[in-house]
Amino acid sequence: MSNKIFDFRGLISAMSGPWDSGNGSNNGGGDSNGKPSNPWDADNVEQIRPKNKKPSLEELFKGGGGKGFGGGLPTRPNGKPLWPIALLALFAIWIFWTSIHRLEPAESGVVTTFGSYSHTIGSGVSFSAPYPIQNVEKVNTNEVRTITIGSPNAEDKENLILTRDQNVINMAYNVRWQVADPTLFLFQLESPESSVSEVAESAMRAAIANFDLIQAIGPGRAAIQADVRDRMQTILDEYSSGIFVQSIDIQQAAAPFEVREAFNAVNAAKQNKEAELNGARKYSRQVTEKALGDTAEFDLIYEQYALAPRVTRRRLYYQTMEQILSNVDKTILESDNVTPFLPLPEIKRRVDKAAQEASKAPATTTKPDTAAEAN
Repeated sequence: MSNKIFDFRGLISAMSGPWDSGNGSNNGGGDSNGKPSNPWDADNVEQIRPKNKKPSLEELFKGGGGKGFGGGLPTRPNGKPLWPIALLALFAIWIFWTSIHRLEPAESGVVTTFGSYSHTIGSGVSFSAPYPIQNVEKVNTNEVRTITIGSPNAEDKENLILTRDQNVINMAYNVRWQVADPTLFLFQLESPESSVSEVAESAMRAAIANFDLIQAIGPGRAAIQADVRDRMQTILDEYSSGIFVQSIDIQQAAAPFEVREAFNAVNAAKQNKEAELNGARKYSRQVTEKALGDTAEFDLIYEQYALAPRVTRRRLYYQTMEQILSNVDKTILESDNVTPFLPLPEIKRRVDKAAQEASKAPATTTKPDTAAEAN
């Protein structure tokens, strides 16, 4: 191997290139010795650099060499850069903002360390490691949340369910629920609201399958609501969801929109039938009770009659005559030999009638004679 060191720069300079003038003169960009100039020299780089090029990051952070920020970043009075203090202030704000937590009385905070559950904090002011080391997820455990399934007025949102007697009804109901365990609520279910909605629909279909159409749309509504709530709570507890189902409120249980008019007509006929049957049962009970009362009264009278037949007959006679004559518009006065008849109620009615007619008659006024006034 040769121990000579070649001067590659000189060799490249001696070689002709696109910047060579071809005649050894300086017109093609060569130097004073007639050699072609190197395009990568510092002077040539400054000449070909675009004038509007932005300064580099190194130039920005130079104390005065760069032109960014008007000659560099702001400095302290002692000449030291100010950016370390700014970074320290931002770091302190970040620590304060992500480490101190204030929770309302109705909230609970689930603390996770690098995404894994750590512990649960209650209401008040609490501290934790800064983010992303620890994170606090706030959950309102007293808020009653509502999910609406179906719509009583929208035809495109029908929720059709099959009853026990093979009839189809449109159900619209609300599910009220709240968070019982924040930890299970955040980590057990991927989408709690969707899970509650799906469990509610499944429980409602299972409950309606045990009721007839008439019961589902009327008298059995309270039993259906209680059954659906119990079924939902059982399923959600099996999921370890941390959710408490407060209540189920059925907004509507009616026939589908396509057959609603015919269904209402049939339902009205059934209601009329029930009303007539109830009226007949009521009349039957009244007649039966009256007959039982008359029988008991007759038994009591017979017991008294058996003890004193004569007195009992007279008392019955007086009672009967009192009942009959109380409805007769006559007054009878007894005397020694004559029994006069005085129609006193009839006279009173005539007097009252005349007084009413007199009060209704218009008042008449007499006009003076015009001829007499003229004289």
